[in-house]
Amino acid sequence: MATVDNLRNGLIDKILSIKNRDFLEALDKLISSSISEFDKLELTDEQKMMLEMSEEDIKNGKLISQEAMDKRNLEWLNAR
Repeated sequence: MATVDNLRNGLIDKILSIKNRDFLEALDKLISSSISEFDKLELTDEQKMMLEMSEEDIKNGKLISQEAMDKRNLEWLNAR
């Protein structure tokens, strides 16, 4: 398995050989927008509350299949 330095250097070599500007811009956006493994995402109190409510729904069996949700959404859209 390659070390982090080997992976990084290999990627740098590959990036240096790329001539396509659009590809490099897309790669730049991807790298810039990614969250590193060391960054923590802070949730708002509301987001935490919604996650807790979701956990309770799961524990209580208040679930709906994706198929049923898709059907419900189509019915709602057609009623508009």
